[in-house]
Amino acid sequence: MSDSDPQYPVSGAGLGLRRPLADKLQDIPQGKIDFMEIAPENWIHVGGALGKKLRYFTERYPFLIHGLSLSIGAPVPLDEQLVRDIKAFMAAHNILMYSEHLSYCGDDGHLYDLMPIPFTEEAVKYVAARVRRVQDILEQRIALENVSYYAPTDASMSEIDFLLAVLQEADCDLMLDINNIIVNSINHGYDAHEFMVRMPADRIRYFHQAGHYVEAPDLRVDTHGAAVDEQSWNLLADAYAHFGPVPTLLERDFNFPPVAELLDELSHIRELQRDARQPEAVNG
Repeated sequence: MSDSDPQYPVSGAGLGLRRPLADKLQDIPQGKIDFMEIAPENWIHVGGALGKKLRYFTERYPFLIHGLSLSIGAPVPLDEQLVRDIKAFMAAHNILMYSEHLSYCGDDGHLYDLMPIPFTEEAVKYVAARVRRVQDILEQRIALENVSYYAPTDASMSEIDFLLAVLQEADCDLMLDINNIIVNSINHGYDAHEFMVRMPADRIRYFHQAGHYVEAPDLRVDTHGAAVDEQSWNLLADAYAHFGPVPTLLERDFNFPPVAELLDELSHIRELQRDARQPEAVNG
């Protein structure tokens, strides 16, 4: 498998475009960033100077969008207008794919946080039906992200069995977040590598990679506000060895370092991808 496989919407190493970074990224030499990703809610219906700035990037890079507020597991009706707005936004900017969090973020209003869906068979069917409706409106498949969580509301099923069941029932794709596997494995006491290798290879469309905050030896907080740590790099290398050099998006949401440091992390992603392409050495 290579990162040019048609199952992937993009290839290489990408960077999340955040407004504080936009001006600094305009003069980056070609080839330093392979693709970009944004949250559509932060850019839909934005015009003026910011709208022109977004157009500058979408004309130069392949783009993906990663939603924040569809709230796919919420008890309230699905926000179909948001889905229609996303469809129009994707068409206007030639966006290649839409992914969302397997979580919810509100009931009667937004909570501004990603809450865990109960791990139950009932929730599988409920969420899957909503995902299928989203795909019907968009007229294309979406990818769901394995999310970080801290206090499960119902653990009738394991996290991994719930995730796999939703993907199967909804017949949708997977955007696999490597850092979230590390965070959850430490917080909930399971083996990160075993979780990773059980992911369905044919549903993976790309990876996320990010840094987290170490609250305690047994507690990590998914912040996207730090450099990627050694455990996450090691699991990413393992994932490439298992699945091939899947396209990977680096997330950084605050505590922005100099752009050169972000580009160094992208270079490291490419190095790991290149290593995964090399044939195994044969001992003579």
